[in-house]
Amino acid sequence: MSNAYAYACRDCEGMESCPASVVAASEAEVWKLIELHAEYAHGEDPADWDQETRTYLATLIKPVDVRVKEDA
Repeated sequence: MSNAYAYACRDCEGMESCPASVVAASEAEVWKLIELHAEYAHGEDPADWDQETRTYLATLIKPVDVRVKEDA
């Protein structure tokens, strides 16, 4: 069972050379990070993304298992 979500920009068509990736506890947090990255690194305005683009990007967000360091 996954406990986090991940997105790698290089998985997006046309962004194969971008090394950025994010991992967060929720899909909503990953979306915010994707939007911030797109704006800052690629000069895109996420407000301009149509539903088709958002649907495509959603397929690139993957559930992952992240080992969380426990307090001693």
